[in-house]
Amino acid sequence: MHIDHIGIAVKNLDEAVKTYEKILNTTCYKREVVEGEKVDTAFLQTGESKVELLGGTSPDSVINTYIEKRGEGIHHVAFEVDDIIAEMKRLKEEGFTLLNEKPKKGADNKLVAFLHPKGNHGVLVELCQSQNK
Repeated sequence: MHIDHIGIAVKNLDEAVKTYEKILNTTCYKREVVEGEKVDTAFLQTGESKVELLGGTSPDSVINTYIEKRGEGIHHVAFEVDDIIAEMKRLKEEGFTLLNEKPKKGADNKLVAFLHPKGNHGVLVELCQSQNK
């Protein structure tokens, strides 16, 4: 298991891309809309990990709701796993609260599942598995 990416919720995705391209001295290599979550994403590679910028595509998107409550900033930390179903089962048995019962399609060709932040010291944790494997 390793950190795949850190997700950052932003109000203006285009402005955030410009900012993080300067900070990381790289370019955004991919943009993708996740229709089911009403989220527009942008990815930047930094070393072995990525930064995923997240902007809402609708006022009722999960990202815009998050920003209304907490403001812009770190939204989640994502850990890549080899077998997301096995990890979900293991973590549920350990007493963690899963926000979804089955993995769902996420951005960057990943299957994703989330752990409720209340059990993780306030951090939303994403498990992700590449669908390329």
